[in-house]
Amino acid sequence: MGGEEEGSGDREKRGEEVDAGSLFVLKSKGTWWHCGFHLTTSIVAPPLLSLPYAFKFLGWIAGISCLVGGAAITFYSYTLLSLTLQHHASHGHRYLRFRDMAHHILGPKWGRYYVGPIQMAVCYGVVIANALLGGQCLKAMYLVMQPNGEMKLFEFVIIFGALLLVLAQIPSFHSLRHINFFSLLLCLLYSASASAASIYIGKTSDTPEKDYTLVGDQETKVFGIFNAIAIIATTYGNGIIPEIQATIAAPVKEKMLKGLCMCYIIVIMTFFTVAITGYWAFGNKANGLIFTNFLNLETNHYLVPTGFIFLINLFTVLQLSAVAVVYLQPINDILESVISDPRKKEFSMRNVIPRLAARSLFVAVATIVAAMLPFFGDVNSLLGAFGFIPLDFVLPVVFFNFTFKPSKKSFIFWINTLIAVVFSILGVIAMVAAVRQIIMDASTYKLFADV
Repeated sequence: MGGEEEGSGDREKRGEEVDAGSLFVLKSKGTWWHCGFHLTTSIVAPPLLSLPYAFKFLGWIAGISCLVGGAAITFYSYTLLSLTLQHHASHGHRYLRFRDMAHHILGPKWGRYYVGPIQMAVCYGVVIANALLGGQCLKAMYLVMQPNGEMKLFEFVIIFGALLLVLAQIPSFHSLRHINFFSLLLCLLYSASASAASIYIGKTSDTPEKDYTLVGDQETKVFGIFNAIAIIATTYGNGIIPEIQATIAAPVKEKMLKGLCMCYIIVIMTFFTVAITGYWAFGNKANGLIFTNFLNLETNHYLVPTGFIFLINLFTVLQLSAVAVVYLQPINDILESVISDPRKKEFSMRNVIPRLAARSLFVAVATIVAAMLPFFGDVNSLLGAFGFIPLDFVLPVVFFNFTFKPSKKSFIFWINTLIAVVFSILGVIAMVAAVRQIIMDASTYKLFADV
């Protein structure tokens, strides 16, 4: 009886036709701090460890400017997206998904053929990329313990996939709140560790000589700038704001803003410290993942204690598993909508067996792709340019203008229009830069490569 009342309450809160996805995955039970945990896990993730690499294409002034600009614009756009969702909810239409917003604000084709597919591509791309990075971190831990070990990268990707297979069975987004709290602590731990290691290495006598000049010919420098912008945009990327806001218990007013403020305090503490200390220590020799700079390739010895390397990779692996599960939620929502029966209980055999099979299949495929394609990082930068930039920089301001219809003479109309136009152009250029990088690296691609 209590379950029926709870389900009925969910239906009243939504004011929309209920399907199994909204009933079982996107439960509206959370508080603002739960929302903050979800936001932090989805944004403050291991891709921030690539920020020193982005700086090597930009230099100090442009790098810090892009980092500040990215924080300001994404906070602004996420706030507009939340206000737009609240406005529609106050009129009896609580949209739980990005594609639902696009469907009702821009038209059915926008939700079905544009926003829905790119959001799913981004979410699944994040899961694959996390499986790959998780495997790489596990391998780094293994090599600390067994320097001459013979296990291959794909074996570690499979081990990480097995962990993800278990976590993927957690029933709902709201059920992740405790895991995402620990994820918040973990991102603080590995960011502080990465910064401390960079400062330590930067101050030692055997550190590589610091060089902050931009390298390469003019074409390489230009494409490098846009590649760096795509990296920073992807690092700030979220792509699932409506789904996160859907987990908040009604009334939603101001709760999302509090959650965003919590998240961006962590963003400032982590993004800026890792980017600045990493670039200061390694300059234009910063690698795509700052951890790899902690190894002296000439002597094959770590520049920090090996126990430190083990711990920092452990923190990263654990958070990667939480991030991957968060980005599985929109996929789980679709799966539940298709395969589950909302008239049956959530944990009835009718719903549990298809759920277990479908979620396991999607995780298994993601793991196989990650193991096969250890160069997926190049592909993921393309997904970032194609997905995160429109979802997080362009569509929120467009949705706001279409919903609230501010005067064309107002400042907010023109600032929103400017953001939409500039980031649409940047997204196209970043896609070209990502494709160029894939073509340049294609000769090094090898299935199941041990990198």
